[in-house]
Amino acid sequence: MVVLAGFLQSALVFGVIRSFGVFFVEFVGYFGELSGQVSWVTSIGIAVLQLGGPVGSALSTQYGARPVVMAGGFLSALGMLLASFASSLTHLYLSIGLLSGLGWALVFTPSVASVAQYFAKRRTFATGLAVSGAGLASFAFSPLFQLLVDTYAWRGALLVVAGISFNLVAAGALLRPLELENHVAAPWPALSSLRWSCLVCHGPFFQFAAAFVLVDAGYYVPYVHLVPHARELGFAEYQAAFLMSSAAVADLCGRVAAGWLADRLAVRLVHSLTLWTVLTGLSLALLPLGQSYPVLMGLGLCYGFFAGALVPLQFSGLAEIVGTGHVMEGIGLMQMLESAGSLVGAPLSGWLRDMTGDYTASFIVAGAFLLAGSLLLFTLPNYFSCSRDSEAGEETSEDP
Repeated sequence: MVVLAGFLQSALVFGVIRSFGVFFVEFVGYFGELSGQVSWVTSIGIAVLQLGGPVGSALSTQYGARPVVMAGGFLSALGMLLASFASSLTHLYLSIGLLSGLGWALVFTPSVASVAQYFAKRRTFATGLAVSGAGLASFAFSPLFQLLVDTYAWRGALLVVAGISFNLVAAGALLRPLELENHVAAPWPALSSLRWSCLVCHGPFFQFAAAFVLVDAGYYVPYVHLVPHARELGFAEYQAAFLMSSAAVADLCGRVAAGWLADRLAVRLVHSLTLWTVLTGLSLALLPLGQSYPVLMGLGLCYGFFAGALVPLQFSGLAEIVGTGHVMEGIGLMQMLESAGSLVGAPLSGWLRDMTGDYTASFIVAGAFLLAGSLLLFTLPNYFSCSRDSEAGEETSEDP
């Protein structure tokens, strides 16, 4: 049930975010703004999602994951509901970017951390299953959102998306509280301060997080700009939406396959994570080569599979670095740091498109960010050791 809750939250958070390229096209046309300005709508939402990670983890430590996720589901849906009445981009920045983003923050961190706390031996596979909901939902949501926009215009479509998002409240209700072994009972402020101070002084954690600040600067660019890019190449609306849907199916397969392989191959988790990060960056940088629909589809499928594969390894890798006792705070703090990359990624991509006239430079720069992030992973302690013994030892550690 906890994996199912994680599956639903990833579907209703990242499935919506990934399919927002359909609304991006509508916002550009309706408000008459440049791509760089409209890109801030999604970018602020992703940044607030990550910046609010510590808030979600701190509240979950005090009150438990279940009520926090349920409250976050309500806020995310409320933001979409208010966005349907938007009369300016500022209204969208506040409703989708700030309010829905905060709701997503309260949903995401506790859900993923709950899966990591429930599983040890098959943690990576369980995490892969939990986060695979984003791929399945993206496959369905891209053409669905296009159909909703064609039928009800963008305002009516956002109302339907708000109704769908309210299901996050039900997903949160599935998170049964789990009492961790060796869990120290203490007043929340004292316990929270102790846990945060351990992470702040933990060098490998910050090296790991810094790598994903760079990764996130490029990772989310296709979610915002792949559909507009396909439209600019002359492909029809549903062809462009199907492109994102196909990449989403590949993403789902990548998440499950990478999680399953990581628990069975005698390869260190950090090495597998580096490989998937490099492949994601290369496939993203090569997207401009897809001038015909079959070639663009093939590159989109490669990007989707590789991008999906690195997600479960990122969170399982973090659990091994900081220990299961600190995974809630670790994910929250990592998400907060990653928000810097997410905030600038899509607007920078939109600005490059406005300056150059197409998305070629946007995708190349985004891919370069991921490749730079993969280089930082090489700096982790004992990276060039081929043994998994140290990782196995860290898996049951309660302290960084």
